[in-house]
Amino acid sequence: MNVCSVVAFFVAILSLVLGTSSANAQDFYKGKTISLIVGFSPGGTYDLTARILARHIGNHIPGKPSIIVQTMTGAGGFTAVMYLYNSAARDGTVIGMPPRNYPIAPFANDQLRYDGRAFHAIGSTTSEVQVCAVWHKAGISNLSDLLTREITAGITSYYDDIGTLTLVTKNITGAKLKIVNGYPGGNDISTAMEKGEVDAECGWSWGSVKNRAKAWLVQKNINIILQLGSDKAPDLPDVPFIFDFVKTDLDRKALELLMAPDAFAWPFVAPPGVAADRVEILRRAFDETMIDKAFLAEAKQTNLEINPLGGEVIQSKIDRILSFDAHVIARAKELVKPPS
Repeated sequence: MNVCSVVAFFVAILSLVLGTSSANAQDFYKGKTISLIVGFSPGGTYDLTARILARHIGNHIPGKPSIIVQTMTGAGGFTAVMYLYNSAARDGTVIGMPPRNYPIAPFANDQLRYDGRAFHAIGSTTSEVQVCAVWHKAGISNLSDLLTREITAGITSYYDDIGTLTLVTKNITGAKLKIVNGYPGGNDISTAMEKGEVDAECGWSWGSVKNRAKAWLVQKNINIILQLGSDKAPDLPDVPFIFDFVKTDLDRKALELLMAPDAFAWPFVAPPGVAADRVEILRRAFDETMIDKAFLAEAKQTNLEINPLGGEVIQSKIDRILSFDAHVIARAKELVKPPS
């Protein structure tokens, strides 16, 4: 057998193997159930987004598997993150909706030992801007009031987006916030605000506020005193922006890193180790769901904003922010370091 024949033989074998692998991937989900793990309590926007997606994405996966949403609260969503990282099945039958800051959360907590790049990003339903909202009875109408008067702010954890952005608000603006830790989800914090247990929530998604607390905005039960994110919200032109308070170039770069996850605000991921062909199936199914008329109709009915970002783009963004200069990363860690 000459060289050309040998090469042709191995090309044929490789094509057969790859074709079989692709076929197996396409057939894999038939009769299966996918568990979608959500790290926050029912009733909030994470939970709502996951449940709406679960009702439609299975129609775009070959074999049309059932999708079951499972709530796994604790540690501000990071009980679920660590489950996905360490224990979840690696065959594509488990996916998750982690806190949006999952790639950078280990900066704030050395006990969170994982590499954010190891998760396989599937997609995000939209980007987001976070706000600091204060209950009207606290008597705080703008951020300047917080420079001289202390109020309480509820968080789910020091390590998820609500906790880290509350710390960023304190450390960048000088706002006097007494932090109350341990709520299961953002929805529980808003309930606590209404009951008078806490005065504020910083790191509350603006889209969620407009969706879940629209009546409060109309009735002026909450005051929006600060916005945080990579960009300002176009419908909050007069609300101060976190970058307005930056005094050094190092702090600006550190904030760019910390605010980057808002570009993929409602993320879905597969655990590390899932085969590339199954990740590809899940990503394509997500992309197709984002233009599914039935999905979009239900999202519109529940006032859920849809401006999706694909998994490959998210993965690229994560690779970029995790390769920032060591001095920038060190400063970012300082800005979100929990109180001792």
